[in-house]
Amino acid sequence: MLHHVTLHLARSKQFPEGSSRYGYEITAPLDDKGHLDQQEWSDKRAHCRVRRFWAGEERQGVLVHRPGGFGGATWMIDYIQDRPGDEEAGYHLHQHRFVEGEYVTIEDDDGKPYTFQVVSVTPAELRKAEEHR
Repeated sequence: MLHHVTLHLARSKQFPEGSSRYGYEITAPLDDKGHLDQQEWSDKRAHCRVRRFWAGEERQGVLVHRPGGFGGATWMIDYIQDRPGDEEAGYHLHQHRFVEGEYVTIEDDDGKPYTFQVVSVTPAELRKAEEHR
């Protein structure tokens, strides 16, 4: 099932309290334990969207699964699909659970890692229905 996942920048030296001004909203397929589901992604990849918000700036992209990397594959965020080099790679995203309170790391397109906390996870259909009320 597709879910909407919201990530906020976790606590760090630069942001001792973390920050809700930096993060991602991701529509992704999750299994019943909160892991990214590669098989469902293959079936619903056109719906797997990402919005990066970064202190007032926004970027729109897609969630992609590519061969290679640790474990044989890498989950990435791709902003311009026909231009290589603008992707942001997730750090072991195939192992992490997208459950409220958990942490994930995403590298920006310069390779700098940032850690984010999962602040909400809702079924995509439920969220869509709530937006139309």
